[in-house]
Amino acid sequence: MDTAQLATLITQYRAGLEAEVAILLKLRQTAAQQREASAAQDLAAFHRFTDERDSLMTSLVNVESQLREVRQTLSQRKKEVAPLPDYREAVDLHQRAIALVSQILDTDAESTEALAKAELVRRDTARALEQGETTLTAYRRVMTTPAGGALVDKRG
Repeated sequence: MDTAQLATLITQYRAGLEAEVAILLKLRQTAAQQREASAAQDLAAFHRFTDERDSLMTSLVNVESQLREVRQTLSQRKKEVAPLPDYREAVDLHQRAIALVSQILDTDAESTEALAKAELVRRDTARALEQGETTLTAYRRVMTTPAGGALVDKRG
């Protein structure tokens, strides 16, 4: 492979990385919206953002699959491509993509934590409702005791 072909590969790789970064920026925004929805316990919004995120992930996987072979070729010929124009920009874009993925994972961890807290609140509320129902049932029994009833009958 000559220098012109390697330069073309770098250009293709760079364009693919630019597309990945654009998708990752949208994913980062969607992840933040999911975090907000989970913190607000808005499950409808959370699921809506999940659907949007699935679509973005499909796009990202498609771009990544197209770049895989180009990335391998460039990696194998690193000494030859490093001095070429656009190589440094491609490396910078790759680093930016990695940073965005890290930010998205951090946001996801916050979303998971918010959902776990919401589940604990839901369980505590359910437990309180059960206890309240038990108390009301006991209260109803006491209130519906027939008139004239006593703790000890007339014989005892």
